[in-house]
Amino acid sequence: MAAHAAESGSFVPPMPERTAAALRRAIAMYTPKLLPDFEEHWKWAIADSYSATPLPAFVAFWWGEYAIARDPELDAHVHDLEYRAAYECTDTAEAKALLEEASKIRYRVRELEPGE
Repeated sequence: MAAHAAESGSFVPPMPERTAAALRRAIAMYTPKLLPDFEEHWKWAIADSYSATPLPAFVAFWWGEYAIARDPELDAHVHDLEYRAAYECTDTAEAKALLEEASKIRYRVRELEPGE
């Protein structure tokens, strides 16, 4: 997997293979702040359920979380949009527009491929 640089020249780690194990390794290596939540989610959604049925949804969710968190600028931007919508907006239309922008980013990162 090759890493790429963000527009500002900062290192952005590559997307891993699209498996829970590969995502866990990438999260542990590049975005360890996510690891406790990943592990907790794994425990109640997969391990404690003794079912692989929720695995595709689990991987899809964490794919997006890692894709954003691995790029500090993108992570800050998305969190800023969500924060402003929740705590600073007094206009419903403005808050909706901010959340729609954050949602579009979250939707776009789902399309990333391993290695990107």
